[in-house]
Amino acid sequence: MAKKFIIFVIDDLTGSGTQEEMTAIDAFNDKLREHGQWIFAGGLASPVTSNVIDNRDGVMIETRKPLFSEKENFSGFWLIEAADSEVARSLAFEGSKACNRKVELRPLLG
Repeated sequence: MAKKFIIFVIDDLTGSGTQEEMTAIDAFNDKLREHGQWIFAGGLASPVTSNVIDNRDGVMIETRKPLFSEKENFSGFWLIEAADSEVARSLAFEGSKACNRKVELRPLLG
């Protein structure tokens, strides 16, 4: 049974994506679809649009800023299915090459 993983794309704040990178990402996405490993992928808006919300105990707190104030941030992600963590790891390496960015791989629970 396939397991689910998320691959986060790690970027800086330069917004430096190129057309060549987008073409490589599209090809990687197509490969994931062809092999039944695609679930979903998406890009994220700039961290300046982030808002951390905490309504535990009805306190209604919001920060209107990202959780972390680092230059690096998550700029996108892939949700994938893979037979095991080694296949997911291999796909994360391919995704990193396609988008020309570092990525973080994590298994989904359950």
